[in-house]
Amino acid sequence: MARQNDGGMAPVLFALLSVCLAGSAARAQEPSFRTDSSELVVLPVVVTDKQGRFISDLTTDRFAVFDNGRRVPIEFFTSEDAPVTIGLVIDASGSMRSKIGEVIAATLAFAKSSNPDDELFAVRFNDDVQHAVADAPFLLASDVGRLETAMTSVHPDGRTALYDGVMAALDHLSRGTRARKALIVISDGGDNASAAQLDDVLKRARDSNAAIYTVGIYDEADIDRNPRVLKTLAQTTGGERYLPHSPSELLRTCRVIAREIRSGYTIGYVPPEHDGAYHRVRVVIDAQQRKLNVRTRPGYFAAGHPSRP
Repeated sequence: MARQNDGGMAPVLFALLSVCLAGSAARAQEPSFRTDSSELVVLPVVVTDKQGRFISDLTTDRFAVFDNGRRVPIEFFTSEDAPVTIGLVIDASGSMRSKIGEVIAATLAFAKSSNPDDELFAVRFNDDVQHAVADAPFLLASDVGRLETAMTSVHPDGRTALYDGVMAALDHLSRGTRARKALIVISDGGDNASAAQLDDVLKRARDSNAAIYTVGIYDEADIDRNPRVLKTLAQTTGGERYLPHSPSELLRTCRVIAREIRSGYTIGYVPPEHDGAYHRVRVVIDAQQRKLNVRTRPGYFAAGHPSRP
């Protein structure tokens, strides 16, 4: 499987610029953008208040970004509901037979709650990994009918290649045209058929600019369930893990994820060093008397080569 090694930084100049131009007429505050760099570290940032409500009206000057403890200038900022590239990663192993109807309903609920211009694709995994819509690399979220047709053709069977599924989805996600990217993984978290190892997946996830949201669906009798893996995937990328306990809660969860993606911020900055090392990232907000919670990915691997003593 080909692997794109972007070192946590994507050549997103033109994609981000198009986001700015597309939204300029609708926004009072223009996103800041520096045009003399072709590589940015892109951070998906979610801000909530103490009641868990999304806060989407903050301006650039309220944010500060620290890279390995050093404050860095924000070169790109937007809070508009800009289109996103999103991959749906669906567990189609035998353990999902009794739940596939819930999964289909949840993925359609997610698409209907998304920006109509979001790019979507879906992969299903069991013993192997396949694209659910074989004749179209990406669909618009507005094309719910084609997504529904593809999802209803998924027949759960076999073992679970979760890690291979996430790796394939991350590779395909990199081909999307939207600046911000995310994966939605619906699984019990178990894996018994992948060629890839969890460490491979985590490294690939850290290298990407994608936020991974995981949705754990399993019965207590499911011996393959592994909610810890789902939590690790989400925390590594600034996403969130959800463990719904009923079909109705699963539907609500997918709508919440869609709303979070639409309510989030995208922040870009030029990395201070190209040393091939892992850089820790921290985003701080001037809350102005409000207690706000900030979530983003914890870090990235810079491009280049680690310095040798």
